[in-house]
Amino acid sequence: MYSGQLSDEVLAARVAQGDSKAFEILYDRHAPMVLAITLQITGERAIAEDIMQATFWRLWQSADTYQVERRPFTAWLFRIARNLAIDVYRRRSIRPIAITDEIDAESLVDRMPDPDMDVPEQAQANLMAQQARTALKTLPSEQRQVIELAYFSGMTRQEIAKATGQPVGTIHTRARLGLQKLREAWEKEKFEF
Repeated sequence: MYSGQLSDEVLAARVAQGDSKAFEILYDRHAPMVLAITLQITGERAIAEDIMQATFWRLWQSADTYQVERRPFTAWLFRIARNLAIDVYRRRSIRPIAITDEIDAESLVDRMPDPDMDVPEQAQANLMAQQARTALKTLPSEQRQVIELAYFSGMTRQEIAKATGQPVGTIHTRARLGLQKLREAWEKEKFEF
């Protein structure tokens, strides 16, 4: 009845009908990336794990609102995770972790696997986070700045325009071009999750 070949969209439709097995498959496929996204935004593992659980709870409750014709399932799911993480970030005023090449003792501790987490899952989450950093580094600095401010600091494009002193139209263009280049980089590298 189930195979690893079923698309996310088909599984989401089954979740909307209350299919717990389809939900489990989606969780197994996407929990590491959801955790990586929320950890990048919040900077705190325990909070990121709570947000990951809230994201999948929202999937379970709201799968019937997913519209396959509007966007891919992963874009819908990751947007839920991102929005929940940004809400927490704004409420707690947590400073996000900057994407840098610098490695210090604290970041090494953060990269150690959580003893309560499945080691392969942790390794996959770390790999995906590294792939995201690598893809971001391919962007010109102006585009990378807009993407980081929007997705990791939760700023609107109007807020970014005000903070950078650039017109809103320029920010829109940089965001669009940056996202296109990221998509191309991901497809070129064929990153798998």
